[in-house]
Amino acid sequence: MKWKVDGQTIAGGNGCGHELNQLCYPHGIYVDDEEQCIYIADRDNHRIVKCKLDGGSDDGEIVAGGNGQGKRIDQLNYPRDVILDEKKKSLIISDSENRRVVRWALQNRNDDKEILIENISCYGLMMNENGDLFVSDVNEHAVKRWRKGEIGRKREGIIVAGGNGRGNKLNQLNNPTHIFVDREETIYVSDKENRRVMKWYKGASEGIIVAGGQGQGNSLNQLYYPQGLVVNEVGDIYVADSNNHRIMCWSLGSKEGRVVVGGNGQGEESNQLNYPYGLSFDVENNLYVADQENNRIQRFRID
Repeated sequence: MKWKVDGQTIAGGNGCGHELNQLCYPHGIYVDDEEQCIYIADRDNHRIVKCKLDGGSDDGEIVAGGNGQGKRIDQLNYPRDVILDEKKKSLIISDSENRRVVRWALQNRNDDKEILIENISCYGLMMNENGDLFVSDVNEHAVKRWRKGEIGRKREGIIVAGGNGRGNKLNQLNNPTHIFVDREETIYVSDKENRRVMKWYKGASEGIIVAGGQGQGNSLNQLYYPQGLVVNEVGDIYVADSNNHRIMCWSLGSKEGRVVVGGNGQGEESNQLNYPYGLSFDVENNLYVADQENNRIQRFRID
């Protein structure tokens, strides 16, 4: 598949600010095809913003946080990722600087919110169709899993990737950020400081390098601080190669990737990115990128 080289701004793009037509360092994003909207972890505004995919309105809607930086139950503190639960009834948010994962109901936002997990250096989130929650723990260099019935009850998750200290061995991670989990519970991890993407089969004691791992650089076999991560049904890996200002695709078994969008230098033109973080697709395979330092969300249509 190929995408148009020029992106369309569907949210933000009006400088770093806290108005409803602005974002400030957006991180994780989640596309809801049914509602035709996108949820954005608007990190430095300490809020989650919802925007329509049609781009018909410049203004987003605050659906979580937005009550100042803090640790009250109605506040967020540098949220890094956001997803919907398996029933699409609630937002689940990586409230990173509060060291917690929280849930905010979509319908009854003012009253229905709770802390799901405490005392975790949370970053990336993923929930499977069974309602099991996976969270990357930056400080413990691990990915942890909570089964549906354990969420909100069991304090400690089960380590399902990493957790063997900080390092670059195949059983280690170094600052894991975004994650993706497939239907077989194979876990993919953006292993940021190791400049690689790791793949851990369910129950495995170590992972496999499936992208990068060739040191820091901008060659097609290298990554420089991988972030947002999506894997399609045939095993193609899409990763936000943040410090190379590009989105890469590594086909299953490939020794190098190809540039999907960006890769035209750091900048704010429609064919450029500036430290991309979050990554998502809609049902038509249009590509959405949280273009962090341009404070915008870009959509690249399938070509």
